[in-house]
Amino acid sequence: MLRVGSNLFLKMIPHGNGIVGAPPPLEWKFSQVFGERAAGEEVQEVDIISAIEFDKSGEHLATGDRGGRVVLFERTDGKDHAFRKDKEKMDHAIAWHPEFRYKTEFQSHEPEFDYLKSLEIEEKINKVRWCQTANGALFLLSTNDKTIKYWKVQEKKVKKICDMNLDPSASVGNRRLVGPIGVGTDFVFPPGGFPSLHLPVQIIGHETNLLPRCRRVYAHAHDYHINSISNNSDGETFISADDLRINLWNLEICNQSFNIVDVKPVNMEDLTEVITSAEFHPTHCNTLAYSSSKGTIRLIDMRQSALCDTHAKLFEEHGTPGSRSFFTEIITSISDIKFGTDGRHILSRDYMTLKLWDLNMESRPVATFQVHEYLRPKLCDLYENDSIFDKFECCLSGDGLHVATGSYSNLFRVFGTVSGSNEATTLEASKNPNRRQAQTPTKPSRSFTSLTRSRRRGADVLSADANGGVYDFSTKLLHLAWHPTSNVLACAAANSLYMYYANVPQNDAQ
Repeated sequence: MLRVGSNLFLKMIPHGNGIVGAPPPLEWKFSQVFGERAAGEEVQEVDIISAIEFDKSGEHLATGDRGGRVVLFERTDGKDHAFRKDKEKMDHAIAWHPEFRYKTEFQSHEPEFDYLKSLEIEEKINKVRWCQTANGALFLLSTNDKTIKYWKVQEKKVKKICDMNLDPSASVGNRRLVGPIGVGTDFVFPPGGFPSLHLPVQIIGHETNLLPRCRRVYAHAHDYHINSISNNSDGETFISADDLRINLWNLEICNQSFNIVDVKPVNMEDLTEVITSAEFHPTHCNTLAYSSSKGTIRLIDMRQSALCDTHAKLFEEHGTPGSRSFFTEIITSISDIKFGTDGRHILSRDYMTLKLWDLNMESRPVATFQVHEYLRPKLCDLYENDSIFDKFECCLSGDGLHVATGSYSNLFRVFGTVSGSNEATTLEASKNPNRRQAQTPTKPSRSFTSLTRSRRRGADVLSADANGGVYDFSTKLLHLAWHPTSNVLACAAANSLYMYYANVPQNDAQ
C-alpha cells in the first residue's frame, strides 16, 4: 500500500521483476454483439436495453429491456472448466476470451394500470439481479417501477413417443365407436382388446427445453418508483429501494416486507433529498449502503435498530466555498453505487465524475475520475434538453484494478485505480471500439484532490468538446457490467449488446 497525499491509500501491484508500480493500460478488443442493427434501421422503444447483470460465477448474463422482457445468455466455454483454466494460466499471448450465446428469454412484466391512483405502470425492466443457483436451476429477480418478480429458469426434458403398439400401415382400420358408452351400457372389450388402439410402447426424452416460471411476486410495497434491488449475501433476503424508502424482503415471503429506511418527512415541503441507489455489502449481511440526490453515501448497520434512521457512516465530499451554482445539486446527485468485491471500497457515479471511496475514510474519495468535465460549459443546454438528468451506471473489475462507466455517443470510459496509473481509455460501443481514441480529452482524467466545481462560460455548440470531438447526446450508454473474473465488459447501446475483452499483458501474467 502507498500513501498518496493525506490519508489516501491505493493498491499497488507487484510486477514480475519485483518492481512495484502501475500496470500498462488494458488493450480492449471487440468480442461479440447481439441485436446489431443495420445502418439507418429504426430502433423500437420496447427493444432498448434497460438493465444488465452478470451472475457471480460469470457463467450467465441477463439483460432486461423496456418491453418488459428478460434475455439470458450463457458462456459457451462454461462446460469445460479444465480447458478454460489451462487457457487462463498460459503465459504466452493468446486470443482466448469468454464468449456467450443466447440461452432463452421470457416476458417478465406487462403494462399495468393503477386504478386507485389513475397511474400507468410501464413494463420497463429497471433492474435485474441474480440469485443463488440450486439443483441446476437459475434464479433471478427483476423489477419494473412497482412490482418485483422472482424467476426460476430450469431445463426440462421433453418426452417423445418413438414407438407405438400398432403398425402405422394398420391405422387405416382405426374407427370410432358409434353409440353412447356409459355406466348403463352393456359394453364388453373383445378378447385381446382392439387391435387398432394406439398405445405408446416406448417413450424417450432426448430434448430439453428451458422453462421460466415466476415463483414469487412482491407487489404493493412502494409508493414511488423502484430504483434499486440488491441481494443479500445470506442468500435469503433482498432489499428494494424507491425515492423515499428501502424495504427488506425474504425471498420466500411475498406478502410482507420490513421498512428499514424511511426518509419521507412529515411535511413533503420539507423534502430536501431522495434515495437514488442502494446495495448490500458483498459479504456482511447486516451492512448496506445507499446514495442520495445530495451526493452523499450512507452506510447503515441493520443490527443497530429495526428502522435504520441513523447511519453508521456518512461519505460526503464538501465542495470549495463559493463554487456552488444553480446546477451543483443536479450534477452532484449520485445515480449509481457499487461495492467492490473486496467489500472495502464503494464506487459512485454522478453526472460529472466517478468516485472511489474507502470505507475507512468518510471525508473524501480516494480517487476521482473525470468523465464529463468537457460538458461543464454546456450545463445550461443540457438542463434545457433534460440530458443533465440522465442516470449513468458504473462498475468495477473483479480485481478492483479498473472501473468503467458510460457516456454519450455510445462511448464508455475505463480508468485504472492503481496509484500512479494514468489509464483513462475512451471506447465506443461498436465493432471498432478504438476509433474515438483520438478524441479523448488531453487533460488528465484522474485527480486525487477534491473537485472545484465552478460555473464556466463556453461555446454554444452542444455537440463539440474543447478538442473538437463531436458528441451525440441522443445516443447514450447508460448500462454496462464487468465480468466478475475476467476483463470482459458488456455494454448496452440502445437495443444492441456489445461485449469487449482485454487480455492481461504478458509481463503481468507471469
